[in-house]
Amino acid sequence: MDSSSWQSRMAERKKKLSDLHRQRTQSRQLNHAEVVEEDRRQQEPKNMEARKRRAQYLLEEEEMRQKCEEAGKDFDREKLRRVGADEAEAQDKRKRGKMDPDQGFSSFEAATARKYNQLVRQIKPDMEHYAQAKENAGEAFYANVGTVVHGLHTDRKAAIDRMAEDVEKQVEKRDKFSRRRMHDADADIDYINERNMKFNKKLERFYGTYTQEIKDNLERGTAV
Repeated sequence: MDSSSWQSRMAERKKKLSDLHRQRTQSRQLNHAEVVEEDRRQQEPKNMEARKRRAQYLLEEEEMRQKCEEAGKDFDREKLRRVGADEAEAQDKRKRGKMDPDQGFSSFEAATARKYNQLVRQIKPDMEHYAQAKENAGEAFYANVGTVVHGLHTDRKAAIDRMAEDVEKQVEKRDKFSRRRMHDADADIDYINERNMKFNKKLERFYGTYTQEIKDNLERGTAV
């Protein structure tokens, strides 16, 4: 092998080594940048993406507000024009959910308070009738310990009908949620009525493991 070809081969190998070294350095830098970015994301709050979307929304809204002011347009009207029907319905549903969130049953007191608040919001007071009743009752309108209120107030037919309608709605709503359990035709009949069936199920749940041997003996007819 002559000297020129040997030098050419050595130069080619050096170039390859230099390229490999450069690629390794770039890979190391990229890996380090990814590790730093991952650490930054882990240290951010969990709702950071929502915050960013909210900030971007506010910036776009402010920009739109400035354009409307410059053009002499109503910002609220222009904003509503860009809201679709589905989005408007979803927003209205979210607002209603915040006003009366259904948190499920927690206690009888909480359920009573929630029902009371629902009924209060439905009340539409008749101020004219209120003023007339106050005038007729006089000082007894605000009853105290010694006030006899019997016969001072008379329930109107409209109020009675409204109460009856509300009770009927509650009964109808309860009927929708109540359902009878389906009867298992293959199960053993060891009860005389539904109440006795529930009682036997409770006994089986608590004492079934202790009485299994006795049941087996009775079924085989070998009980002593």
